[in-house]
Amino acid sequence: MNRLMLLDENELLQGAQRWDLDALGKIYDAYSPGLYRYAWRLLGDVQLAEDCVSVTFERFLQALQNGRGPRNHLQAYLYRIAHNWVTDHYRKKQPTTISLEDHELEDDHPLPETCVNTRQQQEMVRNALNQLPPDQGLVMSLKYLEGWESEQIASALERSIGAVKALQHRATAALRKKIEFSETAHE
Repeated sequence: MNRLMLLDENELLQGAQRWDLDALGKIYDAYSPGLYRYAWRLLGDVQLAEDCVSVTFERFLQALQNGRGPRNHLQAYLYRIAHNWVTDHYRKKQPTTISLEDHELEDDHPLPETCVNTRQQQEMVRNALNQLPPDQGLVMSLKYLEGWESEQIASALERSIGAVKALQHRATAALRKKIEFSETAHE
C-alpha cells in the first residue's frame, strides 16, 4: 500500500468518524467491490456475498456510532469483518448436497460429473479455508484471493513480514492436510 493511499484512507476514516456522508460514500464505493469479490470467492453465492458486504458496512457503522472502530488500516478492518461473517456463516451452515439435476446438459457445457467434481472441490477448499484460525484464513484470503503482497498484509495487520509469512506457511500446511484428508474421505 503506497503512502498516498494510506493518507487518503486516513482522511476517509477521519471523515467517517465525524459521520461525513461524503467520506462514508467514498469508503463504500472504494471498498465494497473488493469485499464483494472476496465474499463471493469464499461463499460461491451472489446473494450471500451481497449479504456479507451489507453486514460488513452495517457493523462498521455500528462500531463508529459506538465510538469504536478502526483508527487506521480501514481496508484490513473491513476485510476482517467480512472474513468473520463468512466464518460464522460456515459454522452455522448445514452440509450441502449437490444434485445432478442442477446442471442442464447442453453441447457446450461440461459433463455433469465434471460440474459436480468442480463444485465439490470448490466447496472442499472453501470449507478448509474457513476451518483455519482467523489470522491464517485472513492472510491466505488476502494473499491468494485478493492478490495482496506480503508487505501490504503485514502493514494492514500491523505484523512483521516474517510473521505474515509464518502464518501463510502454517496455513498452507494445514490446508494441504485438510484437503488431503477430505479427498481420502471421499474415495
